[in-house]
Amino acid sequence: MSKITVVGAGNVGATCANVLAFNKIASEVVMLDVKEGVAEGKAMDMMQSAQALGFETKIVGVTNDYAQTADSDVIIVTSGIPRKPGMTREELIGTNADIVKSVVGSCLKHSPKAIFLIISNPMDTMTYLALKSTGLPKNRVFGMGGILDSSRFKYYLSQALNVNPAQVDGMVIGGHGDTTMIPLKRLATYNGVPVSGLLSAEKLDKVAADTMVGGATLTKLLGTSAWYAPGAVGAYVAASIVNDYKRLIPSCVYLEGEYGQKDICIGVPAIIGRNGVEKVVTLELNAEEKALFEKSAEAVRATNEVLKEIKAL
Repeated sequence: MSKITVVGAGNVGATCANVLAFNKIASEVVMLDVKEGVAEGKAMDMMQSAQALGFETKIVGVTNDYAQTADSDVIIVTSGIPRKPGMTREELIGTNADIVKSVVGSCLKHSPKAIFLIISNPMDTMTYLALKSTGLPKNRVFGMGGILDSSRFKYYLSQALNVNPAQVDGMVIGGHGDTTMIPLKRLATYNGVPVSGLLSAEKLDKVAADTMVGGATLTKLLGTSAWYAPGAVGAYVAASIVNDYKRLIPSCVYLEGEYGQKDICIGVPAIIGRNGVEKVVTLELNAEEKALFEKSAEAVRATNEVLKEIKAL
């Protein structure tokens, strides 16, 4: 079994740690937070559920003690301020850039072979920052956005079809933002049957639109960013790494010519296994999808440019 560190013991980080333990994905999970007592208290609370839930994973909570994260196989970075109602992911960049850069550098000192999964927002830009600031190989730093957006896409598809979400398949690529993600309506299926033959074009367009504002919808309802789905899919990705499942997961990865893009971290399907990003899978996009992807990449690059302006890179 493996050791996984979750940096940030807020709603997303704590949910992720809990799912990691409950599903027995790692033998040890370390939660680290800057706020005194939060990670320790949540770890203790989770451990007191071990007998009832039937897991043997050791959960440890620490405050700013990166030595406790040593020899982690996977480091999941959720730290940073959450998105508030009316706030875009891009508005988070100034504060979260400093946090993510510091966290990744500190973790790397104690876990030089770790694979980093970035969840902090704006996720595409924070992934790019983490990759560039550490100089790590591109397979060892990637972001979690596409799988979360795809989960929301499947949810809205299942609602429109009035079917079990587990039987719906759909993928979202592009940037992890309300205006940059691209739900691939053409490729969505229900038990192998193309959804385009089951829903009208108008209903499919509404599903896509609802997906794109899925995060903002939850933020408006909850008063802060969502956490159950982000935490759960973070654990899902980590499981693919430590267990070498080689799952096809839409992920924010560094491109070097794939999809006509270079020097950018953006969401595309990738094989995720023991070595992190093991392969980028190239889809045959149609003209409309290609245009949307290029527009999404332009928006992500514009956000990345802010890193230079604030001298984060």
